[in-house]
Amino acid sequence: MRKANQKWAFLFIFINLALFLLFFAWPAAFGVYYSFTDYNGNVSSFVGLANYIELFQDTSFYKSLWRTFLYTLLGVPFIVITSLFISVLLVSKHTKGKNVAKVIFFLPWLVSPIVVGVLWRWMFGESFGFINYVIQLIGGDPVPWSSDGTFAFLVVLFATAWMHVAFNMLLFIGALIAIPKTLYEAAEVDGGTGWQKFWYITLPSIRPTMFLVVLLAVFNLMKEFPMVQALTNGGPGTDTTFLVQYIYETGFNQMRVGYASAASMVLFVLLLVFSLLQFKFTKGGKVND
Repeated sequence: MRKANQKWAFLFIFINLALFLLFFAWPAAFGVYYSFTDYNGNVSSFVGLANYIELFQDTSFYKSLWRTFLYTLLGVPFIVITSLFISVLLVSKHTKGKNVAKVIFFLPWLVSPIVVGVLWRWMFGESFGFINYVIQLIGGDPVPWSSDGTFAFLVVLFATAWMHVAFNMLLFIGALIAIPKTLYEAAEVDGGTGWQKFWYITLPSIRPTMFLVVLLAVFNLMKEFPMVQALTNGGPGTDTTFLVQYIYETGFNQMRVGYASAASMVLFVLLLVFSLLQFKFTKGGKVND
C-alpha cells in the first residue's frame, strides 16, 4: 500500500512539475533571453543591456510604473478594508439574510475580468452609461467618466475592488469563524465594547490572513490587465496605462518584443521582492512578531 501511494505521489508531482516547466519556466527563460535582444516577432539579434538602458531612460515607462504604484497603493487598502467590513457583517449574529448576501457578494468572482470591464464601461459610459442616465434624471450634468483621467482612474479602482472583494471575503470569513468565541465572552464579562473586541481580539487573530490578503492584492493589482484593457484601454490618453498595459503596447502593438521583455523582467523583480517579503515575515502560515 505504501509503495502504491508513493507511485501516485510521484505521478502527481511529475505532472505538476511538467506543467510548471512547460507553461512557466520555459516561457520565462525565453523572456529573459528576449530582453537582451531586439526581437520584433520575426528576427532577433543580441543587443546586451541596450533594452534596459533605454527602458530606464524612457519617461513613459516611469509614468506607467508610477501609475501602477499609485493604483496598488490606493487599491490594496480599499480592497482589504472593504473585504474585511463585509466579512464582519456576514459573520455577525445580528445580520439577516447572510446566505443570500454571500451569494451576491461572491458573484463578481465568477465573472471574467473582461466581462467586468465591459460591464463597468457600460455603467460609466459618458453618453450611454447607466450612471449618467440616472444623474440626468435627477437634474444633474453628465460626469466625464471616460474623458477625464481622474474619473477614469477612480472607475478602474472601484471596478477592481468590486471584482476582488469576493475571494478575499472568503479568506476573512474563514479566519473570523476560527476565532474562539470564549475570547469575546471574556471581553464581554470585562465590559469590553464592540470596537475594543474588534481591535484587541479580531484584528490580532486574523493577522496572518490579513497579511496573505494584502500580498495577494498587491500581486493582482500590479498584474491587472484584462479588466483595465476592456474598461478604459489605458485611456484617456495614458492616464490608466499601468505597467502591464505598457508592456502590451510596446510588445504587441509596436512589435518591440525584446524591449517589452525587459519591462516584464522589471515587473518580475518587483513581484519577486514582495514574494521574498512573504517568506521573510511568514513561516508556516503565521506572521512573525
